[in-house]
Amino acid sequence: MANIVMFAILAVVILGSAVMCVITKRIMRAATFMLFVLFGVAGLYFLLDYTFLGAAQISIYAGGVTMIYIFAIQIVSKRTLQGLVEQLKGSRVVFGALVALVGLATVAAVLLKNQFIYAACSAPDAEVPVKAVGMALVGAGKYQYVLPFEFISLFLLACIIGGLVVSRKEGE
Repeated sequence: MANIVMFAILAVVILGSAVMCVITKRIMRAATFMLFVLFGVAGLYFLLDYTFLGAAQISIYAGGVTMIYIFAIQIVSKRTLQGLVEQLKGSRVVFGALVALVGLATVAAVLLKNQFIYAACSAPDAEVPVKAVGMALVGAGKYQYVLPFEFISLFLLACIIGGLVVSRKEGE
């Protein structure tokens, strides 16, 4: 019963923060709400007793990626951000709602066609140990993820270098 209550609390925090992240007009508030979403997802991992994934979620995403966003926001000048106020037009809202409904219908069709919902509702055959998850993350064989992690690190390095290039003064 306690797990269900904690799940409900975390779900409300995640959904509320995600909605606020999307609808707020202040960029620092959006980054803060995104941080709350990432902490909530880490809480779900801890609730499932995946402490390794929960710690990785906090250290990599909540800590690292959010700080990169905040530093990027701080690097951009205030003059650039002042002109970004946008008024919502009715046609754009309707178009966005239609695109969202088409996306929802596509996801529902794929889930129903492949019977993912029925497989998710049935009890799992065996629980995956954390050691197997860790080996899959750092292994170099088939269905292991060390190569994608290396590509992500190179991508983040390119983003940092790009941020430094953008933040340079014009006269330098």
